[in-house]
Amino acid sequence: MKRLTQKEEEVMTILWDLETAFINDILEKMEAPRPPYNTVSSIVRKLEAEGLIDHESFGKTYRYYPVLKKEDYRANVFRNLMDNFFDNSPAALLSYFVKEENIAPEELNKLLEEIKKKPD
Repeated sequence: MKRLTQKEEEVMTILWDLETAFINDILEKMEAPRPPYNTVSSIVRKLEAEGLIDHESFGKTYRYYPVLKKEDYRANVFRNLMDNFFDNSPAALLSYFVKEENIAPEELNKLLEEIKKKPD
């Protein structure tokens, strides 16, 4: 799966949140300055052509919904991130967040507890 563009991710995020939406619904949720209707429509058609979303017909109007699950996309993005920037090392990724993003000790402890709970 290829990485989506910023605008494609924005449209997908809106669809994941709304579950179903018309183009105008998507436009309403986009941050200003909002792109033109035709631009959003083109992005939606491209995502549909790639099989990431689908639609229901209501006459000449379409209501779109995501086919790609948010969890699947997130997992793919993180796999690529780890492969390309952290030499496939979860420890290097976690170290980055601790050192560069100033993760709070309480958050780190929560993560460690989750790691301990994870079944083998």
